[in-house]
Amino acid sequence: MELNGILSALIAGVVIGALGRLLVPRSGNLGCLLTILIGIVGAAIGLVVGASLDVGFWLTVLFQVLAAAVLVSVFSLGRR
Repeated sequence: MELNGILSALIAGVVIGALGRLLVPRSGNLGCLLTILIGIVGAAIGLVVGASLDVGFWLTVLFQVLAAAVLVSVFSLGRR
């Protein structure tokens, strides 16, 4: 992984977390910062999966979004 990929995962995680917070504002009482942090972790996981499979940019972004969505869902269910 390159620094460029890590930075894009960080930015994607912030965007994914913020959008998740805007779309579902009361999902399991997760705070805004925690939602963004979960989005960053999900984006990093998606980056690792996409880079290991060498699938290209758009599928890596898809893996990032899916991983972040799953993590936010899991944390939302656990915090109720």
